Amino acid sequence: MAMDGDSINSYRDLRVWQQSMDAAVTVLAACDEEPLSRKYRLAGQLEACAASIPANIAEGHASGSTKNYLKHLYIARGSLAESQTFVELFGRRGYLATPRVRSMMTSFDSIGRMLNALINSLAKKKAQGRKPQPDPAVRPPSPKP
Repeated sequence: MAMDGDSINSYRDLRVWQQSMDAAVTVLAACDEEPLSRKYRLAGQLEACAASIPANIAEGHASGSTKNYLKHLYIARGSLAESQTFVELFGRRGYLATPRVRSMMTSFDSIGRMLNALINSLAKKKAQGRKPQPDPAVRPPSPKP
């Protein structure tokens, strides 16, 4: 997920973080414009959830454990869904123009695919690091007398 095949030294190297930052900037700009700027509460909720996506990716990456990283990626994915919902709602209400809604949703879809890929990769890595536990439903064979 790093740019140009470089190694990942920071969350800033992750394309998913970069694209989610770009999306957040786009959302913040849209919330500053009429008529959405007049809907303070709703615009504020969209701003918060859109900004939460890259913030949680960064926080998870810096957490130091795969478990915490995954937790924050799940939160980022939830914030992404919330952002998509608000953008769709604002489009239906006419607060955002249809072309802008389509553009934002396309960006969100791309971010979602990257988040899912990162989550799947980390979950697989985490699972491979665990020792296999015996299944309590399967008993070992009894020793023969």
